[in-house]
Amino acid sequence: MKPHPTPVSLTEALASFDEVYSPRIVARMNDYDVRIAHTLGDHIWHVHEATDEFFLVLDGRFDIALRDADGKETTVHLTKGDTFVVPRGTEHKPSSPGGSILMFEPSGTPSTGDRHEGEIPDHVDSTTGHDLN
Repeated sequence: MKPHPTPVSLTEALASFDEVYSPRIVARMNDYDVRIAHTLGDHIWHVHEATDEFFLVLDGRFDIALRDADGKETTVHLTKGDTFVVPRGTEHKPSSPGGSILMFEPSGTPSTGDRHEGEIPDHVDSTTGHDLN
C-alpha cells in the first residue's frame, strides 16, 4: 500500500465496503497499520502473543470479552469515542450489535490472532488487513 497523498475520510472509507470483521488498511505508520472495520455479531476467542491491540470505537457499540490466565472472563463495553487496549497475550473475543472500529496493529498481524479457539465463522475474515482500494 502506497501512502495516500491526500487525507483519508474514514466516513468515505467505511462506506466503500460492507463486510464485517474484514479490516481495511487506511494508513501505515512506522511498522503499524491503521485499520478500520465494520462490526456485527461475535468474533472468535483469539490471542496476539507478541503485541497489544488498540481499539477506537467510531460508531455503535463494541464489546470485548477478556479471559485471564485462570479462565475468568470479564467484558469491557465500549461506545462511540471509547478506546481500549487489549494487552499482549490476553485472550479476547470481540462482539457487537453493530458499529465500526479503528485499530492500530503491527503490519502483518492476523485478525484472528496467533492462535484462536474453534473454527472461524464465515462472517469473520482471517486476514492481515486489506488495502482500502
